[in-house]
Amino acid sequence: MDSMDIDHSNRVEPPLLILRPVNPMESGQGLPYAPENWPNPGDTWHWRAGPRVSSKGHFVDRYLYPPKHLPGLDTEIMPKNKVFRSKLSLDRYIRRAFPDADVRKFFASFSWKIPCRDGVMHQKQALLPVYSSDEDPMHDNGSDIVVCKAGNHNCGSLMPQSESDTLPSMPCNICCGEPTFCSDCSCILCCKLISLEHGGYSYIKCKALVSEDHICGHVAHLNCALRAYMAGTIGGRIGLDAEYCCRRCDATKDLVPHVNKFLEICQTVEYQGDVEKILNLGICILRGSQRENAKELLNCIESTVIKLKCGTNLEDLWNGDNTPNIWSDLSDSGEVKDNDTLQSLQDVTPIGPIPFNHEAEMHKLEEEIGEVLKALRTAQECEYQIAEVKLHAQKECLSDLYKQLEKEKSELSRRVSGTDANSLMTNVLKRLEQIRKEVIKLKEMEEVAKGFGRTPRGVLEDYFHLSIED
Repeated sequence: MDSMDIDHSNRVEPPLLILRPVNPMESGQGLPYAPENWPNPGDTWHWRAGPRVSSKGHFVDRYLYPPKHLPGLDTEIMPKNKVFRSKLSLDRYIRRAFPDADVRKFFASFSWKIPCRDGVMHQKQALLPVYSSDEDPMHDNGSDIVVCKAGNHNCGSLMPQSESDTLPSMPCNICCGEPTFCSDCSCILCCKLISLEHGGYSYIKCKALVSEDHICGHVAHLNCALRAYMAGTIGGRIGLDAEYCCRRCDATKDLVPHVNKFLEICQTVEYQGDVEKILNLGICILRGSQRENAKELLNCIESTVIKLKCGTNLEDLWNGDNTPNIWSDLSDSGEVKDNDTLQSLQDVTPIGPIPFNHEAEMHKLEEEIGEVLKALRTAQECEYQIAEVKLHAQKECLSDLYKQLEKEKSELSRRVSGTDANSLMTNVLKRLEQIRKEVIKLKEMEEVAKGFGRTPRGVLEDYFHLSIED
């Protein structure tokens, strides 16, 4: 690399820069927001604005990408992902990689602060304190105020960001260009805010790598994705199997690990209605999947929902399940990935001369299986009772209609002509049509012979009054 001209003068004359306001997440190269021709002629630096805006109208977060040929980019000198997120990290790099460089002159050659085009709008929104880094005294944000573009007080962009965070999100010129859309907390499908309630189960974030230094980063409500045929099991050219397809980058994400957390989340939820809402969302995501792990998880969730419908309270529902969540302890290949889990398996496995009471263990297993079968029988009996009542009620309805039809046909046979005969004929035809519809309804109700878990949702909701939410 060519040697760099070093200016030992203490006098720094900054160039005249025209600071053009930019949009959140906008990027560019060179002046006025990145160095040019440094340290060698022709060297290009890139910049990118972040999502947070101060009350003074400039971006709190900004990123600087150096030329890839500079020294020290693959060592501890360079922050993660080869991007500078603060003046302090850049200052450290310059002093280590170019000890003879004039750091003051370097920073004076461009503007670190980037004005926001919508700065005035952001000042009118809810104001939150800046989370500044204690290790970055060069980041001047003493009285700055941070806001979210969408006005969300709980936006992830307002949280402290360290250099150990994941890759930054890729700037988007479509939805992110909207003045009130925030890629960190606005659903890409409906543009409404996501909710962090109950561990944020209701939304999914796309972390697909879309470039060397960026992820997609867009979020979406799972309900919105299901309605838009962007999640769940979708055939045809989309080809999803318990997966999510991001509308921004078309990357697919496996939803089974996400749904697997639902049972754990539900154990911390106090209101039964919320538990059913969470589990029903999991059912909608997994229904129709051909993958074995998705099918097993679906059966587990459906049996839990049936217990709740049959009157099992939340305390009893979770107290009987002391088994650790096996899905969270296995990798996609089926191997144990957690050392603590592996040790716990070794602790209960008879190895070598370790004392082991076979009869006691078998007795314990028999009791556990007995409890499982008892719970299964209770759930099935509850289903049977519901089906029995509704099917017999439908039979009685048809019986009454047939009796009414016989009565009307008898009256019609005694009236050969006249207005009354025409009226009776109309009634008979209407009764026949009514009977036809009720017979079709009974045939649809008989789908419960497969079990409630495999009966179409519309049948359960319309004929058995079992509300199944999305």
